[in-house]
Amino acid sequence: MKKLTFKKSIFYTLFFALFLASCKKDEVVNQDQQRTSEEIAKSTSDPDSIKTKPVEESAPPMMQENGFYNAFAIPKDKKKRDSLYAIFSKKYSEKERYAILALNRLDSKSKWNSDTLVVPAKIDTTLMSYSPFPLQLDVLSDVKKFVIFSYPIQAYAVYSNGTLVKWGPTSMGKKSAQTDRGLMFANWKKKLAISTVKSEWKLPYNFNIHNTHGIGWHQYDLPGYPASHSCLRLLMKDAIWLYNYADTWILNPGGATTKAKGTPVMVFGDYPWGKRKPWRHLLNDPNANNISVEEMTKLIQPNVEKMIVEQTNREKVADSIKSAKASQAAIKETEVSETETE
Repeated sequence: MKKLTFKKSIFYTLFFALFLASCKKDEVVNQDQQRTSEEIAKSTSDPDSIKTKPVEESAPPMMQENGFYNAFAIPKDKKKRDSLYAIFSKKYSEKERYAILALNRLDSKSKWNSDTLVVPAKIDTTLMSYSPFPLQLDVLSDVKKFVIFSYPIQAYAVYSNGTLVKWGPTSMGKKSAQTDRGLMFANWKKKLAISTVKSEWKLPYNFNIHNTHGIGWHQYDLPGYPASHSCLRLLMKDAIWLYNYADTWILNPGGATTKAKGTPVMVFGDYPWGKRKPWRHLLNDPNANNISVEEMTKLIQPNVEKMIVEQTNREKVADSIKSAKASQAAIKETEVSETETE
């Protein structure tokens, strides 16, 4: 009997020991599971966790997405600006950066001369998708070439027979030296002119439009606001394009008087001095800078007849000069032929 009792005692002791070990193991497993769960939860919520996937570098941390246009905030601190520019350069190609700066009336030299850049959600390097000017103006259907500058939005547009062929940014006369408004005509051009205000100022691809006031368009810094001494500043590519596009005047022999005027140019409106830059409004309304067909027509219509008269006159004068040159060339060729025959 004693032996049986002893065996039972050993059996229960072993059973109890195994039970305690099992409970301890379950406790350890539960603790491990709890610790693992806490680590997973932490890695999910903690952006600094090494288990968290890195943020996509293509999404700048200072980009505020608003829809058609986004705001790219620029810090004042130089080191932060340089760091941000590295992100900006990586995200956008050279042509895309050029287009973004152009929309903000900036050149590469003045790229950080702003606290915010307006950036389109979809980049069109031709800029035509963002044109504030109407794509077609029937009022200009008979005008072969026409250039117009808007003071309110600091932009220019080029029309050929009423069709918009180009537009871009400009920096016009500052408040104390504003650009003349109204209809003018392109006069003379020079690939590198020297400013009459300061001889140190070199003006590439200068095209004069007001001879007595010394006003013209040319390449120069675009700081993101009207800053010139009445001239119309352009990006280099635009200055070259317009230099080759527009027609110059034709002078009478001796050069004292004009025989025919060049391409018609118009400057209109006023800049919102001291207020928010017009293109910043695009962040709230993608059509904020748009100029309607009706507004443009009302502005241009009174000048169309004069433009066509000058255009017709220039064509006649140009044809006359061309014919005269052809006649002179024919006479010279005849004289040479006669000389050779003798």
